[in-house]
Amino acid sequence: MKENSLRELYIEQLRDLYSAENQLIKALPKMAEAATSDELRSGFEEHLEQTREHAQRLETIFESLGEKPSGEKCKGMEGLIKEGSEVIDGDFEEEVKDAGLIAAAQRVEHYEIAGYGCVRTYAELLEENEAVELLEETLEEEKETDQKLTQLAENINVEADAGEGQEEQESSTKRRSSKSSSKKRTAA
Repeated sequence: MKENSLRELYIEQLRDLYSAENQLIKALPKMAEAATSDELRSGFEEHLEQTREHAQRLETIFESLGEKPSGEKCKGMEGLIKEGSEVIDGDFEEEVKDAGLIAAAQRVEHYEIAGYGCVRTYAELLEENEAVELLEETLEEEKETDQKLTQLAENINVEADAGEGQEEQESSTKRRSSKSSSKKRTAA
């Protein structure tokens, strides 16, 4: 009975990940389109292809289990994608929007890393060796994507901060300029 319970949980979690991957397949093109950094856009496009492979790997696992991948919609991914959409729709400067997209994408990656880590462990315990290999491959790719996002963030976040500083400097200069002109008008 104990093994059957874990197997049911394993299948339920696989379905959740399958739903998550399919939602991400729809969201990544929008994120790529919203990105202003060519490198970030390219990263989203590359991850889209990888995400399609992740969904195919899950289909392979379901087939070996004699189960269907369909199930309830992954509410966790739905919420993460909604947050990402708010960044896309937000009125941000280019670099700031890119920084927000990276933050949203990393939340997604961390969610997937947690999910794939769990199902890989379940597969090990259930002695689903082929699944363990497929899940480990996906888990490693998710970790690599997170690392790439971190590297991109190191530059993009600095650019976003530099843009903010430049805007503040320009605004401060305009205020001083405005004050001097009003003093000159008052003195005249």
